[in-house]
Amino acid sequence: MPNDDARLNELLEELSHLATETVTPDRGDLDLLSTTDLVRAMNAEDRTVPDAVATRSTEIAAAVDGITDRFRRGGRLIYFGAGTAGRVGVLDASECPPTFGTDPGMVVGLIAGGEVAIRSAVEDAEDDTEAAAASLRELELSERDTVVGISASGRTPYVVGGLEFAREVGALTIAISSNEGSATGAVADIAIEIVTGPEFVSGSTRLKSGTSQKLVVNMLTTLSMIKLGKTYRGVMVDLIATNEKLRARSVRTVMQLSGAGVDEAAAALGAAGGSVKLALLIVMTGAPIEKAAPALESAGGVLRDAIAALR
Repeated sequence: MPNDDARLNELLEELSHLATETVTPDRGDLDLLSTTDLVRAMNAEDRTVPDAVATRSTEIAAAVDGITDRFRRGGRLIYFGAGTAGRVGVLDASECPPTFGTDPGMVVGLIAGGEVAIRSAVEDAEDDTEAAAASLRELELSERDTVVGISASGRTPYVVGGLEFAREVGALTIAISSNEGSATGAVADIAIEIVTGPEFVSGSTRLKSGTSQKLVVNMLTTLSMIKLGKTYRGVMVDLIATNEKLRARSVRTVMQLSGAGVDEAAAALGAAGGSVKLALLIVMTGAPIEKAAPALESAGGVLRDAIAALR
């Protein structure tokens, strides 16, 4: 089977150039170390990740600005990847509605193999070059959207295919990988290539590579939401109070940021229909709901600007 042999040799050659696949000689005695020494050794490796992420601050900032601009135009942020990389995107997307009060369709996570792949491996799904494009078509991807392809190796066919399709549509394309000169970076508008080096367990890219991906997606959504006015003085003010803990946090947030007492904060939240941001505007300016609500809307939901307009 010469064709199969040729393809195998090609893949082996590709893997030999990936930092994430490198075997570190001093890892040969891991199974002989005490548990405490194992913890210390792995923790030492993990501490290198934030520094690696910091080397790509310029690219990450450009990505945040691009995402924010498209959000303001009604666009969406769509993550996609395979395996761990796909799960990182799905996790970040699922956290945005409760954290920032966003519509579930504003940040979307796609994973090779579909939802079943969130919990179980789907064999060969990452090798399908057309699957991501098909999912993006179903979402009716447009030039107002941003797509973020996540791949530790930077060569995952599922991610490369999705990024290529997204560029054809005119969407902003961002590639997150753990190897320089990646195939995904080559087809993206912004390449965030964070070289985390050999993994603690060779080839297990759910470790340092996965951690770097999580740190980056945290910044992409959190910082774009800050720029959209979803926070005030470093506090979440667009959270959705869906349980007792979050309802108590809403009251506490109004109290902390406005200096109001518990009764005043609770009353303002009641008048504002549970909206922390609107309740804060009422308490901090003394404006009635009839005046505060349109002021907040006119300010594009930015509390600081709405306060300034009513004072």
